[in-house]
Amino acid sequence: MSDSQSTTPSRRATRATAAFALSCALACPGAVAVAAPLDVPGGATGYSVPGVSASTPAPRLTSVDNFRDVAGPDGGYPAAFGLHVQPGVFYRSNALATSDADAEILDTLGLSAVYDLRTDSEVADKPDRVPTGAAYVRHPLLSGNLSAASDLQTPDDAREFMRGINRSFVTDPVVRAELGAMLNEFASTDGPQLFHCTEGKDRAGWTAAMLLSLVGVDRETVYADYLLTNEYSAERVAATLAAAAEARGPEKAAVYAPMLGVEREFLEAGFDQLEVDYGTVHNYLLTGLGLSPQAIAALSAKLVA
Repeated sequence: MSDSQSTTPSRRATRATAAFALSCALACPGAVAVAAPLDVPGGATGYSVPGVSASTPAPRLTSVDNFRDVAGPDGGYPAAFGLHVQPGVFYRSNALATSDADAEILDTLGLSAVYDLRTDSEVADKPDRVPTGAAYVRHPLLSGNLSAASDLQTPDDAREFMRGINRSFVTDPVVRAELGAMLNEFASTDGPQLFHCTEGKDRAGWTAAMLLSLVGVDRETVYADYLLTNEYSAERVAATLAAAAEARGPEKAAVYAPMLGVEREFLEAGFDQLEVDYGTVHNYLLTGLGLSPQAIAALSAKLVA
């Protein structure tokens, strides 16, 4: 009998209480740094995914190369209070233009919802192939003068453009409203869920960073997870750069090269703006995105084990 099957109601309640305590403690700046770890029995906090364990890695998809588990590639990132991020709860990816083989793999995950963070034109250009049984939900997350991307002159211009995109997740009220609505849906929707943008790196990257930060995953791990895009999508990025160099010349391709992957400073710009405007991730979630304490507690309970 598995641990999730043998867990008693009292032990599940204890773990759920630990997750709630985690969400409450993280709401206070510095609380996690000084709090002693809770003595929580191993296993789920009361939310578990049938057939998924820490030893079950997310599948690698050839047609959706940046698909991965928010919990990380190695069974769940360490979170606050000695807990770990639970695998099989939230997935992130680039657009779901899946091959037949990869569509079959996604169908086996039992996804309850797919959240598409792309604009109308992006969706029209590459529609999703939604996994069987999953609801399809749109939450477009882009802001600012995106036409400015065509006027970039140097790689540093491109880097500043990407820093601006990440700052907009904090400063743009329309983007914050969409993020808040989506995170509330994450909290209230049962079953495994997937969110994605076009390349699975910026909008999906910010969303994943907020989920991991919510449960106290340390910032260096959050950055390392963000940078995994460069590993997962390396072959596609190289092919795109080669095609751009052939079509527009190597110098012009080099200008846009930083936008095809991710750099730590892109995500850092978003976190820096968050700390200026809101102080802490929890205050950003509460007052910037409008999540209730109950929604944050529900998300925490889903995320950690």
